[in-house]
Amino acid sequence: MADADAKPIDPKARRPRLAASLILTRKRANGDTELLLGRRSGGHVFMPQKYVFPGGRVDRADGFAPLAREPRAEVRDVLHRVLTERRARAAAAAALRETAEETGLLIARPGAIGRPNAAWAPFSEAGVKPDADPLRLVARAITPPGRTRRFDAFFFQADADAVHGTAELNGSGELEDLRWASLEEAHGLDIPIITRFVLSELEPRLSGADRPVRCARVTRRGPQVEEL
Repeated sequence: MADADAKPIDPKARRPRLAASLILTRKRANGDTELLLGRRSGGHVFMPQKYVFPGGRVDRADGFAPLAREPRAEVRDVLHRVLTERRARAAAAAALRETAEETGLLIARPGAIGRPNAAWAPFSEAGVKPDADPLRLVARAITPPGRTRRFDAFFFQADADAVHGTAELNGSGELEDLRWASLEEAHGLDIPIITRFVLSELEPRLSGADRPVRCARVTRRGPQVEEL
């Protein structure tokens, strides 16, 4: 039976756009894990001034990305439960592309990109190809109906050891104040509610726990967290 207090969802609500983010993690000398976040500029319509993980909307061309290696089988298996093969590949590729654009960090392996386009220029200029093999899938989140911008976002994680070359942060400026923060420090930043959800999904995984990938969304019964 439906919750009588739940608000009905407008069937004409804006359809969410496919998006992807990448949580880069690394170990500090004391053993603590830290992750990379940046603050969205005040000019953004969606989540201005909030600290988020690098990421963004998936482009159609991401499905044909010149990957050195495809996402791992366990990642593909989960993605294919809710996405077509092409869209699943595109989501993983977009996480790599957006991270390169917004941070200057390339998750890549040596290799030449044939007929490169502007989207993959940072990789081709460095003589490398984007590498989806290091990616792990952490969570999925869908922006609630009624928002000006809606995204169906997949959150991947990778270790900073997968970064090609130096780990110097040199992004496009779309994310301000790029910083490595511990989990405790991240919770103290001005982060969106959904980022707090993703952190809660990430933390047990960093301790070695085997957790199913879950999705946070709003249904007719209100906010729900469901296993993919």
